[in-house]
Amino acid sequence: MIEEVILVDENDQEIGLMEKMEAHLRGRLHRAFSVFIFNTKGELLLQKRAEDKYHSAGKWTNTCCSHPRYGEQTVDAANRRLKEEMGMHCKLVYGFSFLYKATLADGISEHEYDHVFFGLSNSLPLPDPTEVASFKYVNMDLLLNDINANPEDYTAWLKICFQRVMQTYQEILDNV
Repeated sequence: MIEEVILVDENDQEIGLMEKMEAHLRGRLHRAFSVFIFNTKGELLLQKRAEDKYHSAGKWTNTCCSHPRYGEQTVDAANRRLKEEMGMHCKLVYGFSFLYKATLADGISEHEYDHVFFGLSNSLPLPDPTEVASFKYVNMDLLLNDINANPEDYTAWLKICFQRVMQTYQEILDNV
């Protein structure tokens, strides 16, 4: 099956479809989502991307992220990928959106209108090993310190949105 992404304008209005790898090679703006799952201690569930991912392999990132399919609501896509990647389910709440562009290795660009969702779970994931090499729950202050000390260990999108996640996660989780 050919994976396509939904091309959007800077207001997240759909303008077409494109094969996923082509969109990343051409740096075309497309819709994406990022999921941040916290436990009741306020620790974030991170995943380490599998070593054979086509970009950002072996880097630590948020709980899961991907792209909605055409005709799929973004929150439904977030729930689908949380189950597929991490083998878990929990109630997701919309947090915020942000637009970013990052140049990665091998001519790949991430240019995404990213919808951020939060959830609360004390469950340990059962990750798909083709997607996830490892996982851990991490204290947010310790994570901020490590991102600042070792930025090369983390994905571009996590570093870009992390300050905003820190500003809003407690407020969002109080409403989950």
